[in-house]
Amino acid sequence: MNTDIFGKAIKDFYNKEYTEDIIVQANDFDDDHIPIPYLFRAYAEMPEIEQKALKLSYGKVLDVGCGAGSHSLFLQNDQKLDVKAIDISEGAIEVCKKRGVHHAMAQDIYDHNNATYDTILLLMNGSGIVGTLDHIDRFFSHIKTLIAPGGQILMDSSDISYLFQDEDGGFWVDASAGYYGEMKYKLKYKKQESEWFDWLYIDYNTLQNAANANGLLSELIVEGENNDYLARFTLA
Repeated sequence: MNTDIFGKAIKDFYNKEYTEDIIVQANDFDDDHIPIPYLFRAYAEMPEIEQKALKLSYGKVLDVGCGAGSHSLFLQNDQKLDVKAIDISEGAIEVCKKRGVHHAMAQDIYDHNNATYDTILLLMNGSGIVGTLDHIDRFFSHIKTLIAPGGQILMDSSDISYLFQDEDGGFWVDASAGYYGEMKYKLKYKKQESEWFDWLYIDYNTLQNAANANGLLSELIVEGENNDYLARFTLA
């Protein structure tokens, strides 16, 4: 078993050993693929939601789940901002540093303490790291301790209710199975595979209610073409 699938794939691409993409498996759904070059995209290649989030960023920035560092590099080099990049993938952080990210660390967000930021970024379905809906209060309770006065959290997510609609517009989910946006995934790459892990997609109303319950004001910044959106949170 290898849980640092992203790290292995990112290092392979950086070292010009790219031959295949990451396979994403989920129960009851067809396999999906994550093209590794996409993780190295430039600003012009990013979707509108990510571009908007980067343009709204200011001050001292924490890039959570930074991956190969594409967002951090744009903020650092083009926007001239002070950026700290963190990711649980040691391989990804190794490549971030090689690509020129000045401050990068392999760390879980819940282990990040004793610092505050003007902008906290959680992009590429940033809500995913929450895992399941019953962890949302823990997430907001911690993340708001990292916000500097006048600071903001920028997070994107998607409402995947459309996956459970029939042709007549009916909504079919097992109510006893929990929130419909809770997914379980497994990653495969070059004969290696990860453990199953939780990943949360969350509709904006549910996210807004959770944020408000934890003392944060919520704002819907922009909606994408695929039921995705960018939200901003500030201290109430």
